[in-house]
Amino acid sequence: MTRKEKAAFVVETLESIYPEVPVPLEHQDPYTLLIAVLLSAQSTDVRVNQTTPLLFGRADNPGDMVKLEVDEIREIIRPVGLSPTKAKAIRRLSEILLSEHGGRVPKDIEALERLPGVGHKTASVVVSQAFGIPAFPVDTHIHRLMYRWGLSTGKNVVQTEKDAKRLFPKELWNKLHLQIIWYGREYCPARGWDLERDPITKRIGRKSVLRSQEGKKKTRRSGS
Repeated sequence: MTRKEKAAFVVETLESIYPEVPVPLEHQDPYTLLIAVLLSAQSTDVRVNQTTPLLFGRADNPGDMVKLEVDEIREIIRPVGLSPTKAKAIRRLSEILLSEHGGRVPKDIEALERLPGVGHKTASVVVSQAFGIPAFPVDTHIHRLMYRWGLSTGKNVVQTEKDAKRLFPKELWNKLHLQIIWYGREYCPARGWDLERDPITKRIGRKSVLRSQEGKKKTRRSGS
């Protein structure tokens, strides 16, 4: 199969499995989404979703957030990890939103990336999920799956994003990146991966990946 044929198969399969796909991080508006995505760095969505109600119960907008001390924010978000750095970023970006953006989250990726603690992936998530602007945020699941499926070289997330945007229609990006994330979690995890439960990789996976998975199976059988 060519890359375009593989991409079409991915779209068709994911649409059949996930005709409706939820946003993993719970939020109420662009600001709470921005904070939730920032908190999710090197953490899990489950942990973030357990923590944000406590934080947003105290401050769910920039005006209320700047009334909290950094130490107060840090204590609330401690469970998600990297709390000292994230707390400083949350308070500082809230100050900037108030002073430079009228208290509103900008819709522009470049403006978002200038905020403390906000990288390209975070900015892409916010514009796509909060504002409906086409973007293709690449997380570890998407980076892994694009390589396994032979749709990207796997060199880095920047190249993976470029490959994804080139292969998939722009109007599908916002939904498709979420579909791939959910698929990666349910069918194609980094650990405990079972090729037989992974219909996409089983059909279009690159040969080196399939050989590696088959080799692991033979090792397990010989050791049993």
